[in-house]
Amino acid sequence: MHKRSFLKTTVAALALSWGAAQAADTPIKFQLDWRFEGPAAFFLQPVAQGLFKAQGLDVTVDAGNGSGGAVQRVASGTYDMGFADLASVMEFHANNPDAPNKPVAVMVVYNNTPASVMALKKSGIKTPADLSGKKLGAPVFDAGRKAFPIFEKANGVSNVAWTAMDPPLRETMLVRGDVDAITGFTFTSLLNLEARGAKASDVVVMQYADYGVKLYGNVIIASPKMIQERPEAIKKFLTAFAQGAKGVIANPAQAIQSVKARDGIANVALETRRLQLAIDTVINSADARKEGFGRLDSSRLSLMAAQVSDAYGTKTRVKAEDVWNGSFLPPANVLDVLPKK
Repeated sequence: MHKRSFLKTTVAALALSWGAAQAADTPIKFQLDWRFEGPAAFFLQPVAQGLFKAQGLDVTVDAGNGSGGAVQRVASGTYDMGFADLASVMEFHANNPDAPNKPVAVMVVYNNTPASVMALKKSGIKTPADLSGKKLGAPVFDAGRKAFPIFEKANGVSNVAWTAMDPPLRETMLVRGDVDAITGFTFTSLLNLEARGAKASDVVVMQYADYGVKLYGNVIIASPKMIQERPEAIKKFLTAFAQGAKGVIANPAQAIQSVKARDGIANVALETRRLQLAIDTVINSADARKEGFGRLDSSRLSLMAAQVSDAYGTKTRVKAEDVWNGSFLPPANVLDVLPKK
């Protein structure tokens, strides 16, 4: 063979083999629960660092508009995996018992619900007891509002009147005095209140986890189709995710660059604070350190299933065993991502 022809053939063969290797990466479409804000770094950073790629996965991460939407998109097959509030997963299961593709939680990320009740100190509200007879505001689909009956029962609150609004108006209405308190995710609403002129020191924050409401928060979900057809891909995804999570927790300021890369108008300082708040309140919480990152406690899961069934008024009772599959979790050394206290 002529030397030039040989070189051409070799280059072509290498290109083909490289192309085949690239094509061999398993594609995974991943749906976030919300916009590209601070906590999204947990998923965008391992993409940017090539950690999913190193596992042979081609992961695309899309912004979302709520946990309910993320659950539905995974259920419909539009997305393979997603990130959603576990209560939303439970609600979908219990309200759609005959749905063929009910998403299942495969890893816990927010060991505690980020939900809290927030009020301004000038209102005189200091404790849950002070909420009785007051006007609370939140969007109708807000996780904190939907779970409020659990908070109410745990703290003896009564006669609360609710005002509904679109999410962008929630904190504005509190600052204006249109409502006495709001429910929302701590790391979202607290920063939104600051943006509307309130100082963090002027805000009373009653985190659900601190007031007897031990609900799990956001989890990584997978479709039963994915579990059946590509179980190894789920294991690889969770391994890469855990590897990335360790770096995000260790250096949030660096990790936030992956969010900035996806949303050019993101406020780096603000989103770094939001990410740090999420880490401090729901990821590196006392409960998470006790149970272990990614894992859950079966008795706590069963209690949550009963509480969600009651508070959400679901069509059927939530079955704890139907919403959780921990068999894809990486080994303990990979899940060892939380800083030592």
